[in-house]
Amino acid sequence: MKITEIEIYRLSIPMEPFVIATGTMDYAQNTFIRVHTDTGIYGVGECSAFPMIVGETQDTCLVLARDFAKIWKGKDPLAIAERLAELDLYIAGNRTIKSAFDVALHDLAAKHAGLPLYQFLKGTTREITTDITLGIASPEEMAMKAKRLQDEGAVMLKVKLGKDPKTDVARIREIRKAVGFEMPIRIDANQGWSYEEAVEALQGLEPFKIQFCEQPMRTWNDELLPQLRTETIVPIMADESVYSHHDAERLCKADACDYINIKFSKSGGIQEALRINNVAAEYGINCMIGGMLESRLALAAKVHFAYAAPNVKFFDLDTCMVGHLEDPVIGGIQYDGYKIHISDEPGIGADIDQAFLDGCEKWVI
Repeated sequence: MKITEIEIYRLSIPMEPFVIATGTMDYAQNTFIRVHTDTGIYGVGECSAFPMIVGETQDTCLVLARDFAKIWKGKDPLAIAERLAELDLYIAGNRTIKSAFDVALHDLAAKHAGLPLYQFLKGTTREITTDITLGIASPEEMAMKAKRLQDEGAVMLKVKLGKDPKTDVARIREIRKAVGFEMPIRIDANQGWSYEEAVEALQGLEPFKIQFCEQPMRTWNDELLPQLRTETIVPIMADESVYSHHDAERLCKADACDYINIKFSKSGGIQEALRINNVAAEYGINCMIGGMLESRLALAAKVHFAYAAPNVKFFDLDTCMVGHLEDPVIGGIQYDGYKIHISDEPGIGADIDQAFLDGCEKWVI
């Protein structure tokens, strides 16, 4: 089997403005690719650039996608490790766009084997329920939205914080007043606090039954995470601090976190995500699968990964539910309220509607 051409699309999905500690996004900066072969089988992949987190934009992804396509053309797509190693030799980092190519190869290989991707990865189905994310607003606005989500069937909340500690505590206090104490709440500071602010915020949040806090501080403060864990009963989840299995090993050895958040946009896709998960499992550290602003296509790939990674215990698979104003996906992840399902079609079981793609900027290599 040989790669004959690769289609690359600027997959911009309009959305309601989404606010986190480090910035605001008003559209999903996504890239979609199709890797075609001489057998007629093709694989699809999608990534979502989040510049203030990963340092990649939609434009940097699109430029590199064209370079990557030239590297791969004429080569065997089933040699997944070799193909991905070529991308790492070509350029360091840039894991977001690499993740689209990784997913496309895994989709293609599973289709070639006639298996849904999770079976290709030796996984089995299990019940998955996602949280739903609240962006940053005033305490009163966030409480009103949290109550509305609860009334609509949401079973757990992920709340963005990372601003002034006192206001952040007020945000959770008001949310708890609105939804009660039975609904699980996890928080994500997106590196927004200093060490001192993290101590103040987390100690102030302790009465409000917080499941865990994602990434309280900037990554250059990783050496302070073990000490921070002694200052609060709120468990700490490493997110931006873990891009690779080497990062996971470093934090686990230092006893720096309780959990790890795995995202394809940080890891470069499924291959490295599995490595991160395996390292964490060796240390008894459970993981979460999360994302940026992916559509239901990339989210389906994440469910397949989660089926193959039983150490993944937490699920933040709501990225298409936090304000996407269009849904161009055929197949893909399906929601029954907040419970998640995928099909048993070969591969990831998803594609993008061609009518939508016809309105997108496109390159063919």
